[in-house]
Amino acid sequence: MDAPFYYYLFLFISLYFLKFYLLQKNKGLPPSPAFSLPIIGHLYLLKKPLHRTLAKLSHQYGPVIHIQFGSRPVVLISSPSAAEECFTKNDVTFSNRPTLLAGKHLGYNYSTLTWASYGPHWRNLRRIASIELLSSNRLNMFSGVRLSETRSSVRQLFRGCQDDKFQNIEMKSTFFELTLNIVMRMIAGKRYYGENAAEVEGSQFKEIVTETFRLSGATNIGDFVPVLNYFGLSGLDTKLVSLQSKRDKFMQDLIEHHRKTNTNSGSEERTMIDVLLSLQETEPGYYTDEFIRGMLLVMLSAGTDTSAGTMEWAMSLLLNNPEALLKAHAEIEANIGQNRLIEESDLLKLPYLRGVIYETLRLCPADPLLVPHESSEECTVGGFRVLRGTMLLVNMWAIQHDPKIWDEPEKFKPERFQVEGVDGFHFKFLPFGAGRRGCPGESLAMRVVGLAVGSFIQCFQWERSGEELVDMTEGAGLTMPKAQPLFAKYRPRPTMMGLLFKL
Repeated sequence: MDAPFYYYLFLFISLYFLKFYLLQKNKGLPPSPAFSLPIIGHLYLLKKPLHRTLAKLSHQYGPVIHIQFGSRPVVLISSPSAAEECFTKNDVTFSNRPTLLAGKHLGYNYSTLTWASYGPHWRNLRRIASIELLSSNRLNMFSGVRLSETRSSVRQLFRGCQDDKFQNIEMKSTFFELTLNIVMRMIAGKRYYGENAAEVEGSQFKEIVTETFRLSGATNIGDFVPVLNYFGLSGLDTKLVSLQSKRDKFMQDLIEHHRKTNTNSGSEERTMIDVLLSLQETEPGYYTDEFIRGMLLVMLSAGTDTSAGTMEWAMSLLLNNPEALLKAHAEIEANIGQNRLIEESDLLKLPYLRGVIYETLRLCPADPLLVPHESSEECTVGGFRVLRGTMLLVNMWAIQHDPKIWDEPEKFKPERFQVEGVDGFHFKFLPFGAGRRGCPGESLAMRVVGLAVGSFIQCFQWERSGEELVDMTEGAGLTMPKAQPLFAKYRPRPTMMGLLFKL
């Protein structure tokens, strides 16, 4: 009696997948997993961590594949040649961002540097970021800030020591406090941790940044099954609205405080808020307070948690590979000696240390899938058609762990970057993205991470907290944080005691 029902159900499902397969073939789209379910598409295949799940799909179906995230078509890239094609020949085509819920609420309705569509407004945002805020000249002006905050962090660690005994410390908080102080002093001349610091505000902002990356990295089903948003079933909308209210208040208070206390300092002392407020004076209708808040929030969020996370991964890798830690220290000793502390200008003379940072970014990229792009018109990638409105995901983690590209890809080998440098790996290594929408803060990040990690290696001996290796499990979130925070033991190096007492 039930046989006809099951027969028709089987017939319906068979015809659906046959139709889907034929449409795919006729359209010339990239290969795709066979079972795309009605409404949800391939979302049922996704598991955390997402970059690993997508890497397995690429291994099965190829370096350019088509996936259906609910109503959104997605093209997934996992080879250097396909990535190069996207960021060179098709760079303009893929310069848009998809309209995700996070961009609506956290990106002021898709108007900030991260979320704005490609066009005159975005080009102006990029110009301000690259020339006014993060140019080499501007970064050089703030070199003293980075140095003093790094020394302050070293001093704080030194004062936490008792005699020559090893002390236990949680590293992510230490690195976050350091990076937040650096970025906040560049933005507004304020520090939130240590001496003369507004620690209450610092704790508030730390919570905001943590929540921002947690919610931005969450898989919002409403972005891919839009009907759920109309009934309030996606769950993320309300949380994003609440978060943005906190972000807005924090940043507006900072702007208002700066307006009241600003003494029109000279160009060499101008903070990023000074620069943006001066632009507001020339064109207040365009450079509104919302514009300034959006730009500063991008700088703060991108410049703190990502760099702090990279430092934590770097120290984790060094503690699990003590021979590399010894080699990095030996290089510092040979090039700098024991009579002075490392400075930013020394980083060019420390290729192994630079290799440690690059190898960390290869193994543990802060943005394993890069920020999503979207095609503004039809194009071709890897010989396949990519339709207009397709979301582009570049699985940089998969490319940087591919055994066909890298010798022993799961091993920590800083030496691999000493032979050719970064340029020798052409689209095989892109932790900061590429093309028009590549990260404008790459130079700042490398300076901050290099100086901090180099200073901690030079001044202190480091060991794992226990006999077991540091847990390298990846946690959930946009910036691939560690699932378990790093705890490590440290004590001052005897040869550095004299310099440390003078800090």
